[in-house]
Amino acid sequence: MPSIFTKIIDREIPADIVFEDDTCLAFRDISPKAPTHILIIPKREIMSLDDLSDEDEQTVGRCVMVASKIAESEGLTDGYRLVVNCGSDGGQEVPHLHFHLLGGRKMAWPPG
Repeated sequence: MPSIFTKIIDREIPADIVFEDDTCLAFRDISPKAPTHILIIPKREIMSLDDLSDEDEQTVGRCVMVASKIAESEGLTDGYRLVVNCGSDGGQEVPHLHFHLLGGRKMAWPPG
């Protein structure tokens, strides 16, 4: 069964998309945890960080580069956080690798 993110990629579910190319898609989180909360996902379904292979290096690198470019375009000049949750104990809720770009406020440490 496809994840909610695959359904967003396939346009079966609407999303506020802020970036798209052949490799990844970025959209605003529907339950934001910061003033700016954007999810960056690879278009190719990768379940989690634990499922990465050597052939995913360019895809993951592209997602990180896109996060940096979106942070700049969103005006996050004072900083931001890029988070990847892995597995249920790590807080991953959707079984599709995704990066949370969080910004627009001071981030606390430790995060949780």
